Amino acid sequence: MIKNNLAKIDIAKKLSNISGYSLALSKHLIDDLLGIILHEIKKGNFILKNIGTFKLIKKTERQGRNPKTIVPYIIKSRKSLSFSPSKKLLKYLKSN
Repeated sequence: MIKNNLAKIDIAKKLSNISGYSLALSKHLIDDLLGIILHEIKKGNFILKNIGTFKLIKKTERQGRNPKTIVPYIIKSRKSLSFSPSKKLLKYLKSN
């Protein structure tokens, strides 16, 4: 089975290999980029042109139940993240 998960260090290593930057600089660039993205998502919708849109969704409190025991419980309100890919990204993924 092939592992498809990428850690930040994996991305930093690939960036370092491709660009020739040091691994420390690559780590710093990845951390800064993710920090900027997370900060913008917290403010509201975040659009990456030709990639997609990240939306912060507020889910309200609701009642759920344990399917095994049928015991009801309250699911607390929370924030969730939604991603909608752009048409260009979808077209690229379908062509490969």
